[in-house]
Amino acid sequence: MLVIFDCDGVLVDTEPMSNRCFAEALNREGLDWDVAETMRRLMGRSMKSCIEIVEAELGRKVPADFVERLQERTFARFRDEGVRAVPGVVAALDALERAGLATCVASSGDHAKMRITLGGAGLWDRFDGRIFSATQVARGKPAPDLFLFAAERMGVAPADSVVIEDSSAGAQAARAAGMRAYGYVGAAHTDRAGLVEAGAIVFDNMLGLPALVG
Repeated sequence: MLVIFDCDGVLVDTEPMSNRCFAEALNREGLDWDVAETMRRLMGRSMKSCIEIVEAELGRKVPADFVERLQERTFARFRDEGVRAVPGVVAALDALERAGLATCVASSGDHAKMRITLGGAGLWDRFDGRIFSATQVARGKPAPDLFLFAAERMGVAPADSVVIEDSSAGAQAARAAGMRAYGYVGAAHTDRAGLVEAGAIVFDNMLGLPALVG
């Protein structure tokens, strides 16, 4: 069996920082979304998809350097505030590996972002060579492309793969790929109702994950 982990909010506790930066950037463009609304509308989606949603809301294109400036500010915040692993996830990974289960990462973020976040949390080397990004597929979440790509690269059938997510878009993508979805709701930002509606099996403690997927 293959266990596919989302990155932000599942392996690393970065969603609040990322979305504060995104909300601030949107406010500068005249879109009056607070952090909660930014997370509700955009969390879990690829940057390409996020920009499409934002531009539709604004009724115009964002500046050409919008994403570059957003990433600069976000990465600086990661460095300034530090990135931590989600509580219990290291022990969960240890248990999954002892049980002989394969693991990988499949994130809407790009590899440059994950090198900072996973690296800051001490997890990059653990997953090196098994880290996949929405930038490698045609469509980001909630489309199934990324999870299907990860399973193919890992040599495991979709039916033998499960996904660990914290967003409804990610859970929708997993279900569309024919994979079981587990929704982590142990952080304040997570939308339990949205994950359940998307077909995820919700759990609130990473230490219990190995028994769930076992």
